Amino acid sequence: MTWRMPAETAPQDRIWMAFPAEGETLGDTDALREEGYAAWTAVAVAVARFEPVTMLVDPSELARARRMLPGEVELLEAPVDEFWMRDAGPTFVIDDATGALGAVDWVFNGWGAPAWAQWQKSAQHARIIAEAVGAEVVGSLLVNEGGGIHVDGEGTVLLTETVQLDPRRNPFADKARVEAEMARTLGTTTAIWLPRGLTRDYDDFGTKGHVDIVATIPSPGRLLVHAPSNPAHPDHAVMREIRALLVAQTDAAGRPFDIIDLPAPETVEDEHGLVDWSYVNHLVVNDGVIACGFGDERADAAARAILADAYPGREVVTVDARPLFARGGGVHCITQQQPAVR
Repeated sequence: MTWRMPAETAPQDRIWMAFPAEGETLGDTDALREEGYAAWTAVAVAVARFEPVTMLVDPSELARARRMLPGEVELLEAPVDEFWMRDAGPTFVIDDATGALGAVDWVFNGWGAPAWAQWQKSAQHARIIAEAVGAEVVGSLLVNEGGGIHVDGEGTVLLTETVQLDPRRNPFADKARVEAEMARTLGTTTAIWLPRGLTRDYDDFGTKGHVDIVATIPSPGRLLVHAPSNPAHPDHAVMREIRALLVAQTDAAGRPFDIIDLPAPETVEDEHGLVDWSYVNHLVVNDGVIACGFGDERADAAARAILADAYPGREVVTVDARPLFARGGGVHCITQQQPAVR
């Protein structure tokens, strides 16, 4: 098989998610837990307007999931500890010659095996989902997460040095080995390495630099890039450096990138410290885009307008992502698209 990861704008069969289960990520009070359940539910409801949603649900949460989720969301009982489907779940690929569907099963160790993370159950999600849809499992020895990559479907992949080369993930990896594995599993030929991610992502509960809150590829040759508007935020300087790097890059077809700034809200801190609120962390679905909202109507509306222009013909829907970001991610992080195959 020759595998290729399609662009996220390619036609999709469904979106996969995992319903929250009690633990460190969900919260330690009833109010926090209810907020988490509601946030995951809101994203599923928004996606279900556009295409099917299948939700993995731990047996301990089945009754709650049935009560909270609409009937059109399909439930699949499976063990769940961490419920960031982008990271623990499969990365779907296709074989263009045969139309076969593959599911890359990265090694998942909870973003570098921090003491607080529980990942042993969710590390099985790629194989559980592959079996459910009849996809061929594409095994990998690389510790990686779906939030740590973005592709254009035509050979380009965005990576971050502090993710794939993280010694707590891949102590023996170098760029050449990572790029070779991306070529084998995703069909990419050109890797663009970012030096780091956003500031808060290096806190204890962070991913150490996931690209999916920094930059994404809405179409070949174009980039949507996080643009903090407040100079008081340390990410203002971080993104100035990253943007300068991206300006100098070319994609797999040799094109320089048309860079589109996606301004962030003005907020610098919340009750947890520095925020990493980013509109880059949106989900593209059939005929739609599920955008992160941050309670700033001016900034949210501006982001919707930019996303509508970047994804012509798709309706942009905003979901409040503050409860997601407070737990370490956004809309893109809790979802995973399954591409349509012929």
